[in-house]
Amino acid sequence: MQIDFHYYATYCAACFAGYTPSECLDIAYSAQLVDITTRTFLSKINAPLEAVTTQSQLELADARYDVIGRRDITSIWASFHFLPGDLYAPAPKSFRMYRNKFRLICNTNGELLTDTVNLAKDAPLQAAGIAMHVLADTWAHTYFAGTPSLVINNTDNHFFEEMPDGSLRKVVFRHALGGIDDLEAGIYVNSPRQNNEHSIMNLGHGRAGHLPDYSFIRYRYLPAWGGYREIRKDNPSDYYNAFGQMIHALRFLRGDCDEFKRYYYDTESFSAYDDEVREIICRPQLLASSDWQKLGERLSGEAIPVFDPAKYQKEYTETSAGDRWNTWLGKYVQAALSQKKMVTEKIIASGNPLAGKPLVLK
Repeated sequence: MQIDFHYYATYCAACFAGYTPSECLDIAYSAQLVDITTRTFLSKINAPLEAVTTQSQLELADARYDVIGRRDITSIWASFHFLPGDLYAPAPKSFRMYRNKFRLICNTNGELLTDTVNLAKDAPLQAAGIAMHVLADTWAHTYFAGTPSLVINNTDNHFFEEMPDGSLRKVVFRHALGGIDDLEAGIYVNSPRQNNEHSIMNLGHGRAGHLPDYSFIRYRYLPAWGGYREIRKDNPSDYYNAFGQMIHALRFLRGDCDEFKRYYYDTESFSAYDDEVREIICRPQLLASSDWQKLGERLSGEAIPVFDPAKYQKEYTETSAGDRWNTWLGKYVQAALSQKKMVTEKIIASGNPLAGKPLVLK
């Protein structure tokens, strides 16, 4: 997902869940910050590098491709962007390396999602925002894995966009660094094919470009791991469920319900705005930020500021080292460390070594 959903739609979900405008902003800001917290960002503010939640293209280009480097990449992307759906999923007739990667495939409503939401319970709002990012991405990134793998994440020529009238249009992929997708022509930018199983080009949904990040699109493709059975991704339905599930999770974190229930989507809370939410989700556009922003500002009665990555940096850097944990960014860093530690330990406990060693919190 992109800033339109992680920042603006998350703000709207928090409004529907009953949070105040300032609380909504804290949650939304934290959710979007997950896509910003690179090691470069953390180095700039002298924060623990272990709290990294994403990697920039330059960082990935310089990343190690050996076992240690791949474990580092996996611990980041599986913890925050491609939460595994079933760490014990059966993978018959497969050797161990493939089975371990297969079990890292992202999916919705897994046990790790419950663990993620529960981890944010009674924690600062920064933890809620991180949990919302992870939750939302389970819907957009379903069937891709947060570990470099050609056999898991590759796509082939069988890739079609399902048009509003039900017809299929073959998707044309091109490789252009910084290129822009042409929605009308059905031409999308993706990562170039690399036959190396461990190439960073085969991380996540890079081979499918930004298609998983667009709420309006429906597409069909044949993943190598799926026994060459066609998979249909219905993003409008998935994003709608993600929005309802975020509201339910946020209401649980707020104390309005006693339990976070998987497979439950709180659509009742926004029933008066259901048509508008569906229209925003289904409107073909590169970014839906403006639409979500307008809805959020009507709901809260306050302007939603443009996301500023540097907003809390001065407070953090000018606070003495011993007191930084109590700053806004300090609380965010603690929540990121806790999420990464929890997911990594669960992966290790399942007998899967791909996420490396447990994170030691100081």
